[in-house]
Amino acid sequence: MVDIFSKREGPRLEDVKARRLLTQNAGTIRKLADQISNGGFSKMQADQARRREPPKPDGLIIHDLKARVTSDVAEPYVKVSLNNRVVLVDRSTGRQMQMLGEIRGSVLSKRFVLASSENGFFSPLDPEMQAALAHLDGVELTDAFSDRDLADRLKDVLVPRDE
Repeated sequence: MVDIFSKREGPRLEDVKARRLLTQNAGTIRKLADQISNGGFSKMQADQARRREPPKPDGLIIHDLKARVTSDVAEPYVKVSLNNRVVLVDRSTGRQMQMLGEIRGSVLSKRFVLASSENGFFSPLDPEMQAALAHLDGVELTDAFSDRDLADRLKDVLVPRDE
């Protein structure tokens, strides 16, 4: 013969009695906690209640740390970042306009990889831009052709010159 015990719905009877005992004697428990902690318990609860309040903007000076927009017209330039990503950036806002690709490889052999779905990028370039930059895909970076030279070539193709 096997006895099967199944879990009942709702809280256990012991838990209900304990919770009722604590709520009925909450005032006495608070007084004892303050006596033992020399008023620290009430101070701690007041601090927690103060921290939960939303900040009041009255009398505060709010600083906007975003870059200021100097003009509404985008002023693009090509940037090679420290993590070897090659991006088109707006000079006036400092925001990235387009991810062009990245420099991949080891210290001995580096090459530029165009941002395309074939090269494993989630957000590839549009077909027109890929066609314009296709001749630079896979270009080897050496002492003769550095990342600055790559940025200049990309800039020549992408950024129109004012004449």
